[in-house]
Amino acid sequence: MGKIIAFANQKGGVGKTTTCINVATYMALMGKKVLILDVDPQGNATTAVGINKVKELKTIYDLIGGESSYDEVIQPTIVENLFIIPSTVDLAGAEVELIQIPQREKVIKRILDEIKGSYDFILIDCPPSLGLITVNALTASDSIIVPIQCQFFALEGLTQLMNTIRLIKYHLNPSLDIEGVVMTMKDKRYNLTTQVSNEIIKFFNKKVYVTTIPQNIRLAEAPSHGLPVALYDPDSKGAEAYLSLAEEILKRASVPFSKISKVRKIKFKPENKGGEDEQ
Repeated sequence: MGKIIAFANQKGGVGKTTTCINVATYMALMGKKVLILDVDPQGNATTAVGINKVKELKTIYDLIGGESSYDEVIQPTIVENLFIIPSTVDLAGAEVELIQIPQREKVIKRILDEIKGSYDFILIDCPPSLGLITVNALTASDSIIVPIQCQFFALEGLTQLMNTIRLIKYHLNPSLDIEGVVMTMKDKRYNLTTQVSNEIIKFFNKKVYVTTIPQNIRLAEAPSHGLPVALYDPDSKGAEAYLSLAEEILKRASVPFSKISKVRKIKFKPENKGGEDEQ
């Protein structure tokens, strides 16, 4: 039975999507069958794994509306064992449409219950809000990974996020737990980074992953090429950090995995997004 993990933080710009897609990629490279569920109307996770958001693309919106089957919606990616249910801006209308559906907080749960047995992990990239789509994602999940940027303002929304998690545990999903907290965009040159890191550790204690994600230009560049950083620049510090984080997540969950030897670097070609040529 697959484990469902939501990557959630209502503050935008904390590296949530970057963390979701790169952890998913490394889990797949380690031999796990992984599905990314993109429930952010911006569809950044969809773009970041090389899916072209054409008008004909079937998305999570079509599943919610019952207009498409799983086979039509689930897309393979350039990474073996990694699949995605994509999202586009159409999903923005789902918040309003869900209000009319009975047990509207459990729509995504019902969708994932049908397929979670086919995957080792389902990772959900949530929107930067605590609206009905995020509530749906957390209701469907076994646990949450919270990416937090190592800056002062990132701390301000933690109380609201924790209150939302408590409410969902009480009313909708009693088994929901925090899988872990990952500190992102860490720049060790600044004293503020250390101060914020200490506050995060004090707040979440042992839930904080030892692995931290540094500020790294390769992590910012990779999505524009439709590639996870593992394929864009596997030797970069960002790639090494996400490999370490994926290993730490699996070890904490006592999940066996295969060690990665050498990841093949992909050369981006504009006429073939995601490319397949070795560099």
